[in-house]
Amino acid sequence: MQDLIAYRLERARDALVEARVMQDIGHPNACVNRIYYACFYAVSALLVAHGYSSAKHSGVRSLFGRHFVNTGLIARDLGRFYSHLFESRQESDYVDFVRVDSDELAPMFEVAARFIAAVEALIPEAPSSG
Repeated sequence: MQDLIAYRLERARDALVEARVMQDIGHPNACVNRIYYACFYAVSALLVAHGYSSAKHSGVRSLFGRHFVNTGLIARDLGRFYSHLFESRQESDYVDFVRVDSDELAPMFEVAARFIAAVEALIPEAPSSG
């Protein structure tokens, strides 16, 4: 179980790095995708650490909201960010003619870093990000 948690946290960190690369080369939609997945992998690690699982993104969001946001373990603004990020990723990946404004990306990175740190703090014996 610890190996799976560590793997998912590593994927979260890697996806955030990938997001920066996508931003740097001018692919804002791909950047949003990678920011979302960075947060998704962190949430997936959190759920596993606490004995929850879901095969669907909607299930992951639901479990996260029910067990961590609604209980106050994760701040509501971070819960809203995760939901907004999911919607943004859905639109940028699947809706024609949607182009993310690159000015929206800088704040997303800042909140995503806070989000991942807050999630990691709830994982017992979470592997260090250093």
